[in-house]
Order: sequence, then structure tokens, then C-alpha cells
Amino acid sequence: MRRTGPTNYVLRITIRKLRKVAREHKALVWRYVAELLQRPARRRVVVNVSKINRYSKENEIVVVPGKVLGAGIIDHPVTVAAIGFSRSAVEKIRSAGGRVMHILELIRENPRGSGVRVII
Repeated sequence: MRRTGPTNYVLRITIRKLRKVAREHKALVWRYVAELLQRPARRRVVVNVSKINRYSKENEIVVVPGKVLGAGIIDHPVTVAAIGFSRSAVEKIRSAGGRVMHILELIRENPRGSGVRVII
């Protein structure tokens, strides 16, 4: 069967925007994130808050090309951008003093992708 890619409209727009920004600003990090988002749903990235806590530093910008779940604890403020969040993940990140946003918001703030850590 022919691969059609994601059928979610918002996800398709996000992938298109990531590729465009990667091309315009020569930011390879956004092209990599777009490739990870293009995967089939069964292979898409799912990350727990505990993994973000383990692999990030205080006040760092983290991109998750998939969904963030609320298992575990986070003990430092982090800016997390992803496609989706569980309610408990949003509560835990915000209670630690962090920010939660969609990947498109992060692209507007940081089109060059500097200082961004991708967690898969």
C-alpha cells in the first residue's frame, strides 16, 4: 500500500511549517523533528515527564515530536514543546515552573532552533 502520511490536519500543517522553517533558516533540528512526526501513529514518540526531568537541565527548551505523558516527577523548570500533552503532564510541568506549548508556538519564538534539545 502507498504511504499517505498523517491524516490529522494540524499535524500535516505542523510538518509543512517545520520543513519550511528548516529550509529558510537552515535549521536541521526542525527537519529532524518533521521526519519524526511523519512516522506512522504506532511508531510515534511518547515521552514521560520523568524522562524530560532526567535528560534536561533547568530552564532548557525541550521538543518532543509526539506526546508527553505524566508518569514520574519533574523538579526543575523546563519549556516543553510537543504535539500533545496529557492533563497530568501539563499540571506537573507547570507546577515545577515550566512552560507548555505546541511545536508551532516554539517555531515562532525560535525559528533557528538554537538551544533546543529533542527528546525521543
